[in-house]
Amino acid sequence: MVMKKMLFIYNPNAGTGVLKPKLADVIDIFVKAGYEVTVYPTQKYHDGTDKMLDCPDGYDLIVCSGGDGTLDEVVSGIRLRGYKAPLGYIPAGTTNDFAASLGIPKEVTAAADAAVNGVPFACDVGTFNDDPFIYIAAFGLFTDVSYETKQSMKNILGHLAYVLEGAKRIFNIPSYKLRVTHDGEEIEDEFIYGMVTNSRSVGGFSGIIGPDVVFDDGEFEVTLIRTPKNPLELNDLLGAIMLKQINPDRMYSFRSGCVRFESLEPIPWTLDGEYGGSHEEVTIKNNRQVLQIMVRPEIIASISGTPVQPEEKNDEKI
Repeated sequence: MVMKKMLFIYNPNAGTGVLKPKLADVIDIFVKAGYEVTVYPTQKYHDGTDKMLDCPDGYDLIVCSGGDGTLDEVVSGIRLRGYKAPLGYIPAGTTNDFAASLGIPKEVTAAADAAVNGVPFACDVGTFNDDPFIYIAAFGLFTDVSYETKQSMKNILGHLAYVLEGAKRIFNIPSYKLRVTHDGEEIEDEFIYGMVTNSRSVGGFSGIIGPDVVFDDGEFEVTLIRTPKNPLELNDLLGAIMLKQINPDRMYSFRSGCVRFESLEPIPWTLDGEYGGSHEEVTIKNNRQVLQIMVRPEIIASISGTPVQPEEKNDEKI
């Protein structure tokens, strides 16, 4: 029997450490599915990207485990390298927005099973100038929370850590004047927050973008929140956010495959929860269906914009 080859990259420090006690069970699932497994625990920041860039050809499947940051690193390496093997994902971070959006199980062994016994789904991946990202590029209010919150605090408090860290900033809101260009349209305004997303969940909160998000249509969902000018506008804005509604007087919301942002000062961005640098000019592009990620077959219809073709029936009489 010829064994298929798998590279398994995991972050031993991700989230609350849910993977460690089940690591043997996970590897057993992989082996029983017919894989010869090479295991690599990441050692430092960006190690997932470095490992993908340096690993040999010939792996039939790449599986990674960790938070959104670990997933971003591995996908970045896959994209920069041009590696063709599909990717399985075992979410083990604090929030795991992308996994939740794709219906990847939260439980470790169920996610491992989906990674080896699921089906590949061709999903979109973004580029932020020249840097790959998976599901969100954002600036403004609270976007520094995920990469400034200490890992020990994340591990103890989970998602509440983000909320507590973000609450400190509500009384010191930065505002950015931007020109935003997309699909022949131009917007000039002041914003406290903006996000370009391919996800149904952001920061652990689902439904903010809306219910009609699919992951293979070549377009991102873009949400820009205007700077409130007075307490009444702030209350209107907070009310819309709490109700998960788009308030057209306070927000811009549109879909696009390419968006350009220009500002008079460098603006700090976050990519998939990690610091993406400060930039005066940013072009964000959607690369349609370039990442093969393993998902459960029953979830395909709900995440794809491509209609599922019914099976042809053979009506010939015997």
